[in-house]
Amino acid sequence: MKKKKQFKYIYGPVSSWRLGSSLGIDLLSGKEKLCSFDCIYCQLGKTKAYTTKRKLYVSTEKVIAEIKTLPNIHIDYITFSGRGEPTLAINLGQAIQAVKKLRKEPIAVLTNASLMNRKDVRKELSLADLVAVKLDAASQDYLKLVNRPAKRIKFFAILKGIKQFRKEYQGKLALQVMFMRENEALATDIAKLAKGIRPDEIQINTPSRPCPVGQLSRRSILDIKKHFSEMNVTSLYDAKRKKVRPVSTKDTMLRRGKRLE
Repeated sequence: MKKKKQFKYIYGPVSSWRLGSSLGIDLLSGKEKLCSFDCIYCQLGKTKAYTTKRKLYVSTEKVIAEIKTLPNIHIDYITFSGRGEPTLAINLGQAIQAVKKLRKEPIAVLTNASLMNRKDVRKELSLADLVAVKLDAASQDYLKLVNRPAKRIKFFAILKGIKQFRKEYQGKLALQVMFMRENEALATDIAKLAKGIRPDEIQINTPSRPCPVGQLSRRSILDIKKHFSEMNVTSLYDAKRKKVRPVSTKDTMLRRGKRLE
């Protein structure tokens, strides 16, 4: 069997119920998670390095050098995610453009939307073909309960940023909602907010990887979906996962909270 390559900044492909065969790019690569949230369900563990400051963590050149060595494999999406919030990388837009010059696959970004009230962040995100934004709460109190944001992050600013991005963005906007016992009762309120945002797709999720909170049942998710009935909605339980064979090592995958299927 051919030995897997020791990539540092790209990983996968992983089998994503939302994106199919997804090759990940981590512009924050390091030993610790870097994020503006400390979500109670995060598979990467507790946020020790809270930050909202954008800066260069991994150069675009280093990412491109690894992408150039990829073998001939099937990829549905190239996804900017990794060990934290990808919009913290000040070269996100530059990296998206550089990858697009090399690869034909569509680009996705998974973001917690905490910095989407910033014009520069929205401009860079607009370069992606698909942007999936997190919305697990419907108020500041629940934002603190479920997402545990860094100081000075306000729910109304997140919502305003998402709505502004929807007006500006020409690509596919997905709203990703993680439901668990702690916010299950918010389905009606979050659905009402979603109708105001008008995303192209609602992605309803529940924790499926090892984390401190429990997974909701198929029945519970089905009941939640009814609140989003007038929208294009899918859930973890609806999707069929593709079988994929990662080109990166097991260690590379596990550092980003990814299971080897």
